[in-house]
Amino acid sequence: MSLIKSIKAKIESAIRELGDVDASAAQLDLSKDPAHGELSTNAAMVLCKPFGLAPRVLAERLAEKIRQFEEISNVEIAGAGFINMTLKPAVWTNELKEIVRLGANYSQSNLANGESVHVEFVSANPTGPMHAGHVRNAVLGDTIASLLSKVGYKVYREYYINDAGSQIDCLARSVYLRYTEALGETLPANAFDGDVYPGAYLIPIGQHIASLHKDKWLGKEESVWMPTFRELAVDAMMDLIRKDLNELGVVMDCYTSEKSLTGQIAQVLETLEKNGDVYTGVLAPPKGKPIDDWEERPQTLFRSTKYGDEVDRPLRKSDGSWTYFAGDIAYHLDKYKRGFTKMINVLGEDHCGYVTRLKAAVAAITNGKATLDVKLFQIVNFFENGVPVKMSKRAGTFITSEDIVGRVGKDATRFMMISRHHGTVLDFDFQKVLELSQDNPVFYVQYAHARICSVFRNAKASFHDLTEEAIKNLDPVDVLTSVHEIAIIRRLANWGQVIEQAAISQEPHRITNYLCALAGEFHSLWNHGKESTQLRFIDANDELRTRNKLFLLSGVATVLRDGLELLGITPVEEMR
Repeated sequence: MSLIKSIKAKIESAIRELGDVDASAAQLDLSKDPAHGELSTNAAMVLCKPFGLAPRVLAERLAEKIRQFEEISNVEIAGAGFINMTLKPAVWTNELKEIVRLGANYSQSNLANGESVHVEFVSANPTGPMHAGHVRNAVLGDTIASLLSKVGYKVYREYYINDAGSQIDCLARSVYLRYTEALGETLPANAFDGDVYPGAYLIPIGQHIASLHKDKWLGKEESVWMPTFRELAVDAMMDLIRKDLNELGVVMDCYTSEKSLTGQIAQVLETLEKNGDVYTGVLAPPKGKPIDDWEERPQTLFRSTKYGDEVDRPLRKSDGSWTYFAGDIAYHLDKYKRGFTKMINVLGEDHCGYVTRLKAAVAAITNGKATLDVKLFQIVNFFENGVPVKMSKRAGTFITSEDIVGRVGKDATRFMMISRHHGTVLDFDFQKVLELSQDNPVFYVQYAHARICSVFRNAKASFHDLTEEAIKNLDPVDVLTSVHEIAIIRRLANWGQVIEQAAISQEPHRITNYLCALAGEFHSLWNHGKESTQLRFIDANDELRTRNKLFLLSGVATVLRDGLELLGITPVEEMR
């Protein structure tokens, strides 16, 4: 157990000794100003009501117990009842030893105790290559999955292929046009007007079909070639999407076809009918904002208002076919039947009106035994030196994943896509992401790791027997005492807490923020070493001091590597 988690557990135990209350609401955080204490807890502030005491009175009682902890050197009460703690210097250095000894395992947690969680993300319509929104979705979903795995969840990543709707007919018609074009047919000027996809990415697919089938489908009725072209087009698009995901470092455990679940919708209807959640009725006209699936006619409706939705939802269209929502219910029932009671979906902000009905459906078909959490993300705006970037010529209407990764690389793409809270619009400036400056967070963090690697290489030039294993076995208690070094150790010791908080909130930007802060403290220490010989990492005349300084750097490198790899980013050992 990490130092901060251990102290938090002791505080919770002390709270329970004072009274039979739930102590989980009490937080323990690094203080912003170490001069007023290194750790701070709000326990007295958030628990004063169940105790029936004034915050300051409760703080005094709790502080008396905290003063007895062996790690604590001083306890003070601030403001209305915050409790600030200062730890013995040796405690921090001993925690550094654990970080170096355990490596990436230091931040591993069993918070979830092996509980299974299903994370569905990307799920882009297979009608074209991945665009910028899909990229943010992919990186966000993949990183959330990695965070959950880090804290003990058994995570399952899945992509839902929307291959049963009318948009696939449009795709097939578009590919058929490219097929005829590949056979030498001249397309009319308005060939790509209406419900077709004009992107040039379909040209190679049409050419490929032409090479395989020659003129077999040329001039035939749509009903003849449509089934084949639907299948061939979806397969080709999914190959393209898988390639895009692979370039981003995203690996799915499963790809589930919407078409394959169509036969299960009748079972969904049966399940809902048993619970009295389906009826035939006429929806009232929408008030205020329009509802796109409202029709003034008798319909098969899901009683979603019973589960908190604003209006009941149609399950059949006017032509008798199932609505997209009905198919989605079948998909989530399929997840539940596979054993998943905890589900997470990552969707674009344009799906905000869909969330409540989807949660209602999950509650209904599982009798409340499963939960669905939906993460909505905002759009990405692209710039070049502050000037908005135009759309991709190849895609015709959007900036593709290939455009982004091809320009800045996988690692920079992944870091930037989660560098802001997913609920905020992300501005992505290509030029800034490629800059070698501290204003570029990707470079700033990678440069910190590369700098540490360079220190180790330089140290070996002076001390030939220096090995990483030898450094791990050192005891640097009497050497790492400067305020700058202790500040870095405090930051390192909080790494496990940051991961747990990011996993619980499903907010990967907490990790990028932490890595930037850690990199900043390291770069600051590097600069202080230019002014103070006591803070320099290598002293050719003092091997023991050098080894102990490198011990600290080993801890920093460990956490930087762990954080970057958690984000799906490869730490670099030198910057070119």
